[in-house]
Amino acid sequence: MIDHIVLDLIGAIREAFEGALLEQQAVEERFQIDVFLGDLSFETSYSLPGEESPSRVRADLTLDWPTWSQSAYRSWSIGEPPAEPPELIIELAYRFQRLAKAPEPASVLDVLEEASPPVGRERLERTAPTLEQTFETDGSVVSSLEIAYEGSIRLEDSLLEDPSRLDEHIAGLARWVASSLVRLADLDLPYLPPESDQEHA
Repeated sequence: MIDHIVLDLIGAIREAFEGALLEQQAVEERFQIDVFLGDLSFETSYSLPGEESPSRVRADLTLDWPTWSQSAYRSWSIGEPPAEPPELIIELAYRFQRLAKAPEPASVLDVLEEASPPVGRERLERTAPTLEQTFETDGSVVSSLEIAYEGSIRLEDSLLEDPSRLDEHIAGLARWVASSLVRLADLDLPYLPPESDQEHA
């Protein structure tokens, strides 16, 4: 059974990110159910409008609804207060793609806050950056940089009774993501041209 609170939040995310004038990446939205454990997860990606494909920098958002949260929510729904309120686990990652060389992470971190605006009563906290390098068959090296924020939303009774109260917080998060993407896209980093341009070079 998929409880409405998860679908309500997914709908709020779509509305808020589109309202912040961000574009969803094609074929990047996934809703998954772990048939063995019962966990639910939702993944989506957004970039600035007009970005090439693949975009230079994008925001990847992942929501996890663990089994214990599902059990806690069901207990609450039948009038049995759970020992702990259910939580939605959130990860937001800014990902730079097709970099011609690895950037200095400090230059990117300087334009990003250490924590997000409040989402409910909590904030997403920034984690250490991750650098990936791919060695192509022609001897070139393609780099990717990812900076993630992690946290959770504790669904207290007030939010469970009226999930629409989260809309304002999600809208604030979406505006912050849009502002961050603008600052990140303005950084003077060396990108490789789109793959289609390389193929015809």
